[in-house]
Amino acid sequence: MADKLDYKKEYKDLYMPGKTPMRILVPQMHFIAVDGQGAPEGEEYQAAISALYALSFTIKMSKMGTPPPGYFEYVVPPLEGLWWSGDPAEGRLEMDCRADWHWTAMIRQPEFVTPEVFSWAAEECRRKKPEISIERARFFTYAEGECVQVMHMGPYSAEEASMEKLAAFMEQNGLRGDLGTRRRHHEIYLSDPRRTAPERLKTVLRTPVREKLQLF
Repeated sequence: MADKLDYKKEYKDLYMPGKTPMRILVPQMHFIAVDGQGAPEGEEYQAAISALYALSFTIKMSKMGTPPPGYFEYVVPPLEGLWWSGDPAEGRLEMDCRADWHWTAMIRQPEFVTPEVFSWAAEECRRKKPEISIERARFFTYAEGECVQVMHMGPYSAEEASMEKLAAFMEQNGLRGDLGTRRRHHEIYLSDPRRTAPERLKTVLRTPVREKLQLF
């Protein structure tokens, strides 16, 4: 049997950056996502995560029946999140206003997943897991484009120090943030906070950028 595709290992530039900031062109990818508002420890966010994993594992386990065209063995990619607060056109994230945070919780999907495959998975979840609400879940394709990113090691509450590293890197390289309605502050969660000590959590922090000269 062929090895399972593990996106984290196959695309280390996307999922395993170092502690030194780097620039990256993020390609187009498919996601299942749920949009919401509030702190990540809130019920709404936790319900969104349950929906995302239910749908993602339904698609993964479709191999047990009639798999979609092009199906291949893979590891379900990690949970990701787009975050902002205040004016959506500005895309800023105020770290001290957790109740006002807006978010898009999402999980990457393999290339064979289409809107039709997503619709099938949603129907399967409604039938087999009626206790999980998947009505707000959506399938979308996201081309994030030019970004800077860094690996944050430690608790989520200490991310500001890593964000300052990104800001300094952007300044040194003639870049500025390109946050707005299309591109947001982006986090990729490589550790399970239920099983990992806070100081050992690994989180990719990613910010969309543009060349400064492109804004004039």
